[in-house]
Amino acid sequence: MTPSQFRPISATLALGGGSRKQRYMANDSRHSAALSLIKTAMIEKKMTQAELADAADIHEKTIQNLLSGRSVRDQTLFDVCMVLGLDFEKVRAAWAKEGRASETRDAPEPDGADGRAAPVYMGAYTRAGVDHYIGSYLTIRPSFTLPGSIMAYRTDISWEDDWPSLVFQERDRPDKPFLHRGRLYIPASSMYIHLVSLTKGAMRMVMVSQLDPAGQMRGLVTTLSKQRAQLMPVSAPIVYLKRDEFSGLSLGEIGAGDTSHRDYKQLLEETVEQGYARLVAMR
Repeated sequence: MTPSQFRPISATLALGGGSRKQRYMANDSRHSAALSLIKTAMIEKKMTQAELADAADIHEKTIQNLLSGRSVRDQTLFDVCMVLGLDFEKVRAAWAKEGRASETRDAPEPDGADGRAAPVYMGAYTRAGVDHYIGSYLTIRPSFTLPGSIMAYRTDISWEDDWPSLVFQERDRPDKPFLHRGRLYIPASSMYIHLVSLTKGAMRMVMVSQLDPAGQMRGLVTTLSKQRAQLMPVSAPIVYLKRDEFSGLSLGEIGAGDTSHRDYKQLLEETVEQGYARLVAMR
């Protein structure tokens, strides 16, 4: 790493010179509000472009594109927000509000205004065929860190026009740095769907049954969990319950003393007992 990469961000912003200043300092008129949030956070954290790229595990050229207002993927924006401690939805909304329609994105071409379809590798589903998945879900699974406890949080599923597909976003988890965002893969010939997040080479997959008339999806989550000084692969039953209202619901780490613990635990136990998932033990 060159000495210039250790220069404080305030010094970098103060540099003259046409190309660097235009590339890094100028507020692109299309995304000035979003870029202002990002650049202000970089100044507060005294982070250079190189340091931000390293922390987010993103190529520095991609960070340069972002800071100059060029098109980047939502996943890139999400990773940057996680490093800088910014509200992803707030930044994304500001970015989308300011001229995003004129940008080109590395995304599949839609199949016409009324027939937008996800890529074939995601199941080639159309919005009309999966719009019943759109909504918010109470999500419960065993806690990976506190024995006997249950993690409960909210997952929102929506349709993204720019990259035709369903996307999910986790919310209201106490461990905010580990919030996941990803896409839904829906095979036409399977009873199960996949919620997949891919961040900096790390993949997490949730495989659950298709949404039933009761608004439930059940299955398994497979991910990495931090156990003491290292990350370890873990798998556990998981349940999604479609909800219109979340007021009054217990969210976060739910201990045995919480009034909701018994009901949540029963749903998880039924997921295995009723054959939605199987945990295989060596005998």
